[in-house]
Amino acid sequence: MHVNLSKTLDARAMGQTDRKPIIMRHIPWLLFLTLHRLRLAATAAVDQFTFDGFAGKNVTLDGTAAVTPNGLLMLTNGTTLLKGHAFYPSPLRFGRHDDASSGGGAVRSFSAAYVFGIVSEYADLSSPGLAFVVAKSTDFSTALQSQYMGLANALNNGNATNHFLAVELDTIVNAEFGDMSNNHVGVNVNGLVSVVADNAGYYEDGTGAFRNMSLLNRTAAQVWVDFDARTSLVNVTMAPLELPKPRKPLLSTAVNLSAIIEGPEAYVGFSSSTGVVASRHYVLAWSFRMDGPAPPLNLSKLPALPVTIPKPDPWKILKIVLPIASAAFVSALAVVVLLIRRRRHKYAELREEWEVMFGPHRFSYKDLFHATKGFCDEHLLGIGGFGRVYRGVLPVSRTEVAVKKVSHESRQGMKEFVAEVVTIGQLRHRNLVQLLGYCRRKGELLLVYDYMPSGSLDKFLHSENSLVLSWNQRLRIITGVASSILYLHEDWEQVVLHRDIKASNVLLDAEMNARLGDFGLARLYDHGTDPHTTHVVGTMGYLAPEIGHTGRASKASDVFAFGVFVLEVSCGRRPVAQDEHGDHRLLLDWVLQHWRHGTITDAVDPRLHGDFAVEEANRVLKLSLLCSHPLPGSDAKPGVEVALFVICRSWQYL
Repeated sequence: MHVNLSKTLDARAMGQTDRKPIIMRHIPWLLFLTLHRLRLAATAAVDQFTFDGFAGKNVTLDGTAAVTPNGLLMLTNGTTLLKGHAFYPSPLRFGRHDDASSGGGAVRSFSAAYVFGIVSEYADLSSPGLAFVVAKSTDFSTALQSQYMGLANALNNGNATNHFLAVELDTIVNAEFGDMSNNHVGVNVNGLVSVVADNAGYYEDGTGAFRNMSLLNRTAAQVWVDFDARTSLVNVTMAPLELPKPRKPLLSTAVNLSAIIEGPEAYVGFSSSTGVVASRHYVLAWSFRMDGPAPPLNLSKLPALPVTIPKPDPWKILKIVLPIASAAFVSALAVVVLLIRRRRHKYAELREEWEVMFGPHRFSYKDLFHATKGFCDEHLLGIGGFGRVYRGVLPVSRTEVAVKKVSHESRQGMKEFVAEVVTIGQLRHRNLVQLLGYCRRKGELLLVYDYMPSGSLDKFLHSENSLVLSWNQRLRIITGVASSILYLHEDWEQVVLHRDIKASNVLLDAEMNARLGDFGLARLYDHGTDPHTTHVVGTMGYLAPEIGHTGRASKASDVFAFGVFVLEVSCGRRPVAQDEHGDHRLLLDWVLQHWRHGTITDAVDPRLHGDFAVEEANRVLKLSLLCSHPLPGSDAKPGVEVALFVICRSWQYL
């Protein structure tokens, strides 16, 4: 017996020793399950709440927020430029219970209902309103008052790190946030720029008509905020206290709530702030529920909203109005100064003392700007190698002009250049485009000419859709240009070298009379002296060969360019063109080849279909070849006076 009893006791002792590690291993799991159930029970306990007044209620307050003796939740107390917050004291679980991660994308639906009232010192002027907030944290210490409504500041406004969803009831217009009016409701995410907004009001259930509501009428109204987790839609509805909740919401928009709160838990509450106008923002009642509609509020238990406004203190009004008026005056003054500076910069010109003597020939940039409608593309006549040309109508005289804008760089001084421009403006000839004057700006020169309604000769010669000039018209154009060159070289008090004679610089008036224009490259010198131009300018194909060697323009180089011009008008071809092999070929060489083969009149523009005087065309082409002789001192090349005299006054000499 003794032995058996010992064995039995030993066996029991051994059994207890074996079971103890097993029980110890299950204790952590038992603790985890117990805590999890306790947490779920705690969470379930705050899935909903109802505050029919706030007297004795547990609410977390900061800033100017307080609960009045009669049970009003007062977010702002009328002090200017301050903020206040009120939150439910514990966070609510917005993540689903079946979401294993507890912080994943699954969120729960919720519904909130509250009664608010805004009492401002003035009937139609207030500080910013208040906002219902769902936030990851209740720490808004860095947020600013006034237009930021105690939710953000100038640096973090709109940042995803703010982690809040807000429904604002706003009573001022902030242009920086794109506010639509001073009486609007908006849904905001992480900032004060509303995702969606509309004027405060509601839709009648029966008619569907929209009815406006004033946020500043010193009466209480009710707001509902509903979030549907299945559709991610936030619906905002409001109505006067005497009406039930309208079926159609005022606002509806989709939000990613899980990305906003970024976690399983979040706080709910209210935020408000004041600006320079004393206002008081109240919440009279509040209910909330997760996964269902907010419990209805007992409106009969609502504390009374104070509607009495203290009598205006003149000094207090002055304290408010004076800063506003001063700021408005300074802002208006700054705008005026800015506009004046912009206007001066817009119409700025370069003027120097020496230009006084050229006063009558100088146009103001402002007049030219308005004449051309701001140099708009609709008034653009053409673009050349030296600038753009615009059509305009001078404001006072109603004269049609052509304005050429060029970037001028001259080896000689600007004073000498302007003197030449003004001097050229004194030229008077029926076949010259009248240079009316000039204007100077920084790095830019504007030359003003008579307007030629038919435009450039170039487009009639080389545009497929243009009118085909008859031979008689071409002959009259050639004669007119020759007459103008003879005037420039021989008949005026000084010699004027044009230096850029070509079809695009010959303009046609309404009667198709030719006028040589564009004197931007012209140079003047006295008769009997030599020109001192050593800068090669002009257009390829029209440049005399000697210019490439000496760089010096002369009467002979103008005559060379004129000869090429006559060939261009007679043949309807450009001075330099590409053949079928892509090689560049000179018009002068091509006509010269025809002359050598005795077929010079075959070079006449084929668009004339042979409708021209053969002998007359023969003389014109031969004279153009002589004018374009490559050797300026050659015996074969006619002198300037002879060549131009023959063309202008005596064709029969050829």
